[in-house]
Amino acid sequence: MDRKRCPEASSFQELQDIAIKLRVHGALGAHTHKSGHPTSCCSAAEVMSVLFYHTMQYTPKEHKHQNNDRFVLSKDHAAPILFAAGAEAGLFPDLDPQRLDFVDILVESPGQQLGYAAGMAYTAKYFDKTDYRVFCLIGESAEGSIWEAMSFASHYKLDNMVAILDVNRPNARKSSTLQYGMDLQTHKARAEAFGWIAHIVDGHNVEELVRVFSAATQATGKPTCIIAKTHEDRCIPELANDEILHGELFEPKSHKSVLSATKANIVNSKTNGIIPTEPPSSLKPINTPVQLTSSPVYKLGENVDIRLAYGTALVKIGRSRDQLIVLGGDSSDATFSEIFQDAFPDRFVECFLAEQNLVGVAIGSAYHGQTTPFVGGLACCLPRAYAAFRTDSALRTNITFSGAHCGISQMALEDISMFSSIPGSTVFYPSDAVSTERAVELAANTPGVCYIRITSKPDIPVIYGNDEPFAVGKAKIVRQSDSDQVTVVASCVTLFEAIKAAESLATTGVNIRIIDPFTIKPIDAATIIASAQQTGGRIITVEDHYAEGWLVIIIIIIIIIIIITIIIRIRRLTMIASYRVVVIIIIIIIIIIIIIIIIIIIIIIILINSPT
Repeated sequence: MDRKRCPEASSFQELQDIAIKLRVHGALGAHTHKSGHPTSCCSAAEVMSVLFYHTMQYTPKEHKHQNNDRFVLSKDHAAPILFAAGAEAGLFPDLDPQRLDFVDILVESPGQQLGYAAGMAYTAKYFDKTDYRVFCLIGESAEGSIWEAMSFASHYKLDNMVAILDVNRPNARKSSTLQYGMDLQTHKARAEAFGWIAHIVDGHNVEELVRVFSAATQATGKPTCIIAKTHEDRCIPELANDEILHGELFEPKSHKSVLSATKANIVNSKTNGIIPTEPPSSLKPINTPVQLTSSPVYKLGENVDIRLAYGTALVKIGRSRDQLIVLGGDSSDATFSEIFQDAFPDRFVECFLAEQNLVGVAIGSAYHGQTTPFVGGLACCLPRAYAAFRTDSALRTNITFSGAHCGISQMALEDISMFSSIPGSTVFYPSDAVSTERAVELAANTPGVCYIRITSKPDIPVIYGNDEPFAVGKAKIVRQSDSDQVTVVASCVTLFEAIKAAESLATTGVNIRIIDPFTIKPIDAATIIASAQQTGGRIITVEDHYAEGWLVIIIIIIIIIIIITIIIRIRRLTMIASYRVVVIIIIIIIIIIIIIIIIIIIIIIILINSPT
């Protein structure tokens, strides 16, 4: 597709006028909603004008047109100018949009979004095989995930991807790691060292921007990085290099004077001559079901590595949907996703040991619904990408993550609690080969973030028949009798330890009930409570090394059981004094449990934020 478009001089002026309008709208939006950085919007105005009115191809009335060029904002404080650009381009009728479905990716931690853009670009080039391009505006290059994405994009020759680095000097505290001015050459050298085509440009000169963006759309074999030298005080000279105002809203009087001074630079307020170019016809939506193309084939009692069942299931569901892909973090052998790689080499994406980018690429590839990604990695390394998991939960993309739980130095202890804390997530913990295959099938059809823990060692006996039905939120009672004295809840490795204990206790005349939860979130509270009521209100959870794995959820269930049990007993009491004692006991128990939960949350936060 030929994208070369050379505006006339009058068009350059229109682009400049649009930039000034965007600058005004960005500052106005930040002031009105008391959110955003007006000066961050000012530095990016010309870049946004040229992108949305010259370079990008998209259909304003169809936000999710599959062939629209993508724009990813990785400069979160400049969000108001993105809304302004959308309004000026006709993506919504005014500057107060009620829905933001024109935004391709949510703005999260600064600098995290280049990996999402890389995922979109990879999908366009290698899966969709279409001409749409991906543009990512970056305001901070100190994030490690930026360089993970730079390496990934270069390795896969994503020439349909353009990163724009807005070098406007300040960041939240002081001048950024590479100072404004002469260090632009350092930016350029670093981008080129990572295998990118790099251009240095005056970020406020629309003619220069048109030229470099046109060159970027014609690039072959390499992604392009445009290093834009900009000023946060553009059109606001009284703010020159005032780092104090970075991130601050203007005072009311100053706000009015700034807007008036900025508007005065507009030559023609009616800039209607430039219309975005529309892309070719849209891709066909995916509507094929995802299912195992054949049932599990295992023998009861045989020992099977759960990872083998996981890899086998990936191949089976891969046959049912061509758009199902698998991404690995240099761990395809640990997760056995190499079985899928051998079967479908063109649908396997190696993202190497760069977990932040691994998850970002998966989110980018899944966002428009063109792929169904399964992401495998070492469970102990996945917390590095927690910020991306949070973003994914808001986007509601259908991505399944799997964590291999193996090795003395690679032991995952927080993965289940981490994924359980994500809103709308579903967490599977299968206990044998059959339940693992069914977990993979269910996860592929469950919206939102899904996580499957695939424990590796030792090989696990098959305890379920090949036709055993499984459902999200439904536990399995593995062992029970009418004389059970306690309910034991355990998963996978610990489940079999519980079974051994049950067999040993049975020889002494003590029977225990054993429950396999299958999904940790949602937990099958009804089954556990019913079993507890039948076993004297006694529950034991068998954890893998640490109680924090999913103790919080079980504690909640125990609270419910305790309250129900006490209420039943209260009905039998006749003395007011006894009633008061019971109430005091309940209050004390609840306070203790709340303290325990707070301590667990603090521990999890410390673990997630600790350096790796």
